[in-house]
Amino acid sequence: MRGHRFLSRLAALSLVPLSLTHAGPSAMPAQLKAGGSETRPESSGFTETSRYDDVVGFMRSVATGSPRIHLTTFGYSFEGRALPLAIVGNVKDASPESIMASGKTRIYIQGNIHAGEVEGKEALLELLRSIAAGDHASWLDSMVLLVAPIYNADGNERVILTNRPSQNGPVGGMGQRANAQNLDLNRDHVKLESPEARSFVALLNRYDPHMTIDLHTTDGTYHAYHLTYEPPQHPGTAPVVTHYLNEQLLPAVTREIKRQDGWDFFFYGNLPWRASEDVRGWYASDHLPRYNHNYVGLRNRLAILSEAYAYLTLESRIRVTRRFVEEILNFVQAHCDEIRRVTGEADSHSVVGEQLPVRAGYTKSPRSAEILLGEVTQERNPFTGATMLRRLDVKKPEVMPFFVFEPTETERAPRAYLIPSGLARVIERLEAHGIRSVRLGKTSVMKVERFRITSSTTESHPYQGHNERTLTGAWQAAELEIAAGTVMVPVDQPLGRLAFMLLEPRSDDSLATWNLLDDALGKAEQYPILRTSSDLPLPR
Repeated sequence: MRGHRFLSRLAALSLVPLSLTHAGPSAMPAQLKAGGSETRPESSGFTETSRYDDVVGFMRSVATGSPRIHLTTFGYSFEGRALPLAIVGNVKDASPESIMASGKTRIYIQGNIHAGEVEGKEALLELLRSIAAGDHASWLDSMVLLVAPIYNADGNERVILTNRPSQNGPVGGMGQRANAQNLDLNRDHVKLESPEARSFVALLNRYDPHMTIDLHTTDGTYHAYHLTYEPPQHPGTAPVVTHYLNEQLLPAVTREIKRQDGWDFFFYGNLPWRASEDVRGWYASDHLPRYNHNYVGLRNRLAILSEAYAYLTLESRIRVTRRFVEEILNFVQAHCDEIRRVTGEADSHSVVGEQLPVRAGYTKSPRSAEILLGEVTQERNPFTGATMLRRLDVKKPEVMPFFVFEPTETERAPRAYLIPSGLARVIERLEAHGIRSVRLGKTSVMKVERFRITSSTTESHPYQGHNERTLTGAWQAAELEIAAGTVMVPVDQPLGRLAFMLLEPRSDDSLATWNLLDDALGKAEQYPILRTSSDLPLPR
């Protein structure tokens, strides 16, 4: 990844035991050995990456005889591949009921959202094998792991030797960035147009992990780090969440990796590459909730984006990614009570009446940072002749400003939003996200606010199949008759920050941004969704 760039429906996505028949020897070349299965990279001398059948077969083989690993699925890909999930813990089965009843801290770890970024997938398979062999047993005294190695299963199967050509392997090819719909799954967490994204959100709603880890590869700026990472960047994230990641967890993990392995890790960033970035500095990725870690942060959960360096060898990237996950889990084991306290505090805090960001942009952090820039050398892919890059062990320290995201526009959070029953697509998306709502049983007159639109524009070039919409205007007080059947969405709920971002008209990553209100907008002078700050009896 280059950083600059439902409740009513859960029954249909219920999880079932993993019953896929793994492929035979011709499709699954990995050999079984005394210590468990080999991954496809291991069995191929790190020239190849695991295919879908390899992953499923490997997960079955390491789970055999291990009471700690329970296999299930959590949804489907666009082409109908079941998405495998390993529940790792001292629990009786893989059901959400069993995991929630355990009282343990729940950690979701995901690989392969971009299927050319393969080391997360392989590192998680190695980690499962290690746990099956008896390693890290103490983790499971206080944690349950939810391990999803192959999120973009369809993209994974589209192996081409020319995907991500400058990345240092696998030289035998890798999958593509997009899924089978040609959607970037790491841009789909608001609009939920892919079955993969809906499956992921359903998992969040059912298992409610306290933390998520999303494993990627960066091929951006030439730096000297083995891996970079990022907490949620949206400035509307609960401060207790971002503070804990920035000041506690990530620095501690960085120090431990340096002590044990000698590697330098740091916050993810890139040197300027967009016209708006006219000052040399280290720029964070993006703040929009369409990105996985930003979305999870707005759900009041700890979220970590991991970016292994693309110009390390494949073998090194797998090792580095696995070590990062291991040290995060070591930290979590020692601080489980703190992590549950942080997420509980975020859930219990009401944002009603607070000024929350609706748009954000880069701002220079008060503190500069010493960035370790690096160098690469050119190599040839032996099968295509294309140029690959390899990291050199060169460190060029440079002190520069760190650019992060701050609000450029804010809005006061209301007590509730009022959505006309005719906006079926909007209501369905809110249900899918797990946001609570209630339908009004009778028509009544209410003091509300309605948004008068002063401009409504769409981008001239499509992005992810949409011409993104931007609305400007202001809320105005009114007293209106609200029809029976109107859907009321309270902001005083654990997902209140997310509801605010999805429904505010000026939000830069809302349902309106993704054209879900276009039929109602047209040439309208008023935004069709109302809001209220009246002291109403709202559901909790």
